[in-house]
Amino acid sequence: MRGCQHFHSITELELNKGVCVVVVVLFKKLCLSQEQEAAEILKMERKINRREKEKDYEGKHNSPEGTTDQGKSCKTLTTLNVGGYLYITQKQTLTKYPDTFLEGIVNGKILCPLDADGHYFIDRDGLLFRHVLNFLRNGELLLPEGFRENQLLAQEAEFFQLKGLAEEVKSRWEKEQLTSRETTFLEITDNHDRSQGLRIFCNAPDFITKIKSRIVLVSKSRLDGFPEEFSISSNIIQFKYFIKSENGTRLVLKEDNTFVCTLETLKFEAIMMALKCGFRLLTSLDCSKGSIVHSDALHFIK
Repeated sequence: MRGCQHFHSITELELNKGVCVVVVVLFKKLCLSQEQEAAEILKMERKINRREKEKDYEGKHNSPEGTTDQGKSCKTLTTLNVGGYLYITQKQTLTKYPDTFLEGIVNGKILCPLDADGHYFIDRDGLLFRHVLNFLRNGELLLPEGFRENQLLAQEAEFFQLKGLAEEVKSRWEKEQLTSRETTFLEITDNHDRSQGLRIFCNAPDFITKIKSRIVLVSKSRLDGFPEEFSISSNIIQFKYFIKSENGTRLVLKEDNTFVCTLETLKFEAIMMALKCGFRLLTSLDCSKGSIVHSDALHFIK
């Protein structure tokens, strides 16, 4: 009899434990589902709030009451998430060219997924998209010096269905290919005469631009901009204004006698820039002249 009672008590205890385990499992599932539901509700609230703000913005700037010139010109802003990079721009910028991918998204012709914050998400190169957006803003292709991703940008232009951008990228790439096959000449002549001074000639205008920027950089502490007194063209820079110090060093001056730097420094920078840009020296150096900086004429080719 006692054995049966003991057996029943053990069974009830195990049954109670089982019930507790089930209750705990159900409670955890309930908590998890509530958290997921709360997250979904929060996500929906963000989307609704964003759309309400856009409607309020449109109502304020499109209502006839209190309309100003500034309000008329102000358009609804749109945020794009392109490959993880956020871009904020006006809708009129994205709809500038009809029958394009971006125009289709803004006008509801093309369905586009939204990110967690309710922004249009486009799975493309986020860094290159700035050039696409600048093309829409300016109506022309403007790229930084040394840009070498023409093929990638052409693919982006094709994806966004921007024929004008694709044509400009193709034209730019063809010009670069043609330029790369042309021979570039560089001549640095130094007459050691105040009437002539140092002359840099190159048939590649972009190299002259680099030299000019470098000279401004090395003399930045004394020079706010490139000296207007120096003769400059797309292919030539000529330094005429200098005086010789007691030890023979030629000091480059502006017409107001403001010191810039030494002429040897400018010559050295031009030579180093040439070698850095891939030019080869053709001139046979005269050992009697000492350093290459003291040579009368230097010829380079690339």
